[in-house]
Amino acid sequence: MDVHVRAAVTRGLRLAGIDVLTAQEDGAAELDDSELLDRATRLNRVLFSQDVDLLVIATDRQSKQREFAGVIYAHQREITIGQTVRDLTFVAELAEAEELRNRVLHLPL
Repeated sequence: MDVHVRAAVTRGLRLAGIDVLTAQEDGAAELDDSELLDRATRLNRVLFSQDVDLLVIATDRQSKQREFAGVIYAHQREITIGQTVRDLTFVAELAEAEELRNRVLHLPL
């Protein structure tokens, strides 16, 4: 989870049994977006963000064919917390991290 994702999303995912690691828990809260994406890639974890700057970085990496862990992006005003939890749960249950590698997935689905 990117640093600015609401705690309610993390709680909802954990209640659904989804393995979640927040930037804060990982000691990565102070990293800039590019470093955070690098960290997620090293951990082989897809990064969820609602930060358009991180979306731009991931899209740029796609265009330059630079490896990165997948990014799931949702604009805060375009999706509710409940829908975010449902969509992320759906993705976590049906997709492997490798399937999302070098991809950007937009929510809502």
